Amino acid sequence: MRGWLLVVALWAPAWGQNFTDYRVLRVAAGHTFTEGPAWSRQGYLLFSDVPNDKIWRFMPGEKPVVFREASNGANGNAFDAKGRLYTCESRTRRVIRTDDKGTVEVLAERWEGKRLNAPNDIVVRKDGHVYFTDPAFGRQADARELDFYGVYHISPKGELNLVAKPEGRPNGIGLSPDGRILYVANSDERNLRAYDLDRQGKASNERVLIAAIDGPPDGIAVDE
Repeated sequence: MRGWLLVVALWAPAWGQNFTDYRVLRVAAGHTFTEGPAWSRQGYLLFSDVPNDKIWRFMPGEKPVVFREASNGANGNAFDAKGRLYTCESRTRRVIRTDDKGTVEVLAERWEGKRLNAPNDIVVRKDGHVYFTDPAFGRQADARELDFYGVYHISPKGELNLVAKPEGRPNGIGLSPDGRILYVANSDERNLRAYDLDRQGKASNERVLIAAIDGPPDGIAVDE
């Protein structure tokens, strides 16, 4: 999303939902490359402007304000059930968590001793299991230490696990409302994959849910 932050509908199930009553609203403008929209339980929206190295805060009815300066190339954002903020930092190639006091904790930055590519998008299950994508775009691809793109899982205990090594670059990520299915959009393969998740957060039964998408899919979201 360049310049504007919009509210959009990306995909409707094949069995159909009528989107004719939906509207696209511009809530912010003047940014360079916006990513990572995430609603907090306090009713405000956070989003990243990646090249300008900022996270912005938008409260409906008010003008957006800077939430975080020098965000280390923040991309995807997500909140957990406790209101803590999870952020994918593309520049430092890590995933961090920020609590309500502003304390920052690094959750993931290396896999088997090698730095991650550039964590991109992230989602948190209600019980604290975290999932994120790790592709590499542009100059990030030249600095890779890993020879694959990855989808990862962070357990509530902080254990990092590899979910998948897709051929193409994984991008957007989402969860079903019951937390039992993980969805991953692949920009290169132009498809949407699904994985079953058990109570321990382990993924299985990888499958292509939607294939041959016209444009490279990016961010995804799942409603109730």
